[in-house]
Amino acid sequence: MIEKWQRTLYILFATQLVSAIGFGMFFPFLPLYITQLGTRTSLSLEFWSGMVYAGQALVMMVTSPIWGTLADRYGRKPMVERAMYGGAIIILLMGFARSAEELALLRAIQGAVTGTISATNALVAASAPRERVGQAMGTLQVGLWAGIAAGPLIGGLVADTLGFRMAFIITAALLLVSGVLVTLGIHETFTRPPRGQRRPNILSEWRRILARPGVAAAYTVRFLNFLGPNMLLPVLPLFVETLLRGGAVSSFTGLVVGASSAAGTASALYLGRLGDRLGHRKVLLFSTLVAALFYAPQFLVREGWQLLVLQALTGAATGGMGPSISALLTRYTAEGEEGVVFGLDNSVSSGARAAAPLLGAGVAVWFGLAGIFIATALVLLASATIVLRFTPERARAHDTSGAEQPAAAPPDKVAG
Repeated sequence: MIEKWQRTLYILFATQLVSAIGFGMFFPFLPLYITQLGTRTSLSLEFWSGMVYAGQALVMMVTSPIWGTLADRYGRKPMVERAMYGGAIIILLMGFARSAEELALLRAIQGAVTGTISATNALVAASAPRERVGQAMGTLQVGLWAGIAAGPLIGGLVADTLGFRMAFIITAALLLVSGVLVTLGIHETFTRPPRGQRRPNILSEWRRILARPGVAAAYTVRFLNFLGPNMLLPVLPLFVETLLRGGAVSSFTGLVVGASSAAGTASALYLGRLGDRLGHRKVLLFSTLVAALFYAPQFLVREGWQLLVLQALTGAATGGMGPSISALLTRYTAEGEEGVVFGLDNSVSSGARAAAPLLGAGVAVWFGLAGIFIATALVLLASATIVLRFTPERARAHDTSGAEQPAAAPPDKVAG
């Protein structure tokens, strides 16, 4: 018989998959859509292309922790519904944008309203037994990576046959369906604090979370592990072009990204379960080191198939990093803090997503396109060092009020 937390997980897996497909349908083609829309100011289309990506990430970096705090006060399910229904409205409006400026504004509003990944992670972390949280996070990661792999392929077909605007309309419909699934299929047992009980302000809650042993180190690892691989994305087509020397660059680039995503999808669930048995710190350390090991030789590739194979191997390794960090954050913090924890987590990821294209472009200018692979390997090695020195497998236990209790076995290393 399916337990309640498993039912919640399966529904959220489906919504994660569907929403990731939707976002993936238009995300890679935003620069082409901007070219089609044109600009009404003296600023270049290249500037607005950067703003469309960076603006959304920066706004989400600021707003995600606020939504996370509200989730702990009013429930995690309402935050998932807010992200799904709000995202459906904003993305539908993007399909009717009349200029690059309007699209950039709507993308910034999207960053403030959506955040489906962090909202979903918080609800699953609050629902799943702590000893099964690695499996749960791995399952969500499978849905995310599978959607990321399938979305661009579907979006490309839609854009070529029906136009760019239809990709936004379909995405809005997918998010609406996902929201309905959550509303009708999930029942969250959430007890609000008593009306007379004074809650600390938002900044106090953030400081309390960051002061927990291991939490600051885990967020640092999340930033670095997100920063490294994403440095490559803006220049990957240019590097593929140097390998193929006039071949089908777009198709092969899509194949490389798809192979990496597919490998991560295949490994995420297995490595999440393995972390539940052997320890998430061990899986995180192993995955980060292996990813660094396979990124470094990509500096030397001279043929497209070599890049394809190595990207698939790095994708399989990175598939274990996300669920492990999420599981460790859950173990480092108390029950009832999931909203704040994963709101801050999404803020960290958004910051890395905003910084990665700028750093990637800088490395490419100074050290050449291939230099990004060495830079990524070094970033991941730095991350592995932090995992080794500053992330315990289990931090000290906490009760739901936030009072610390002595754990059965103190950690070897403590960060903070």
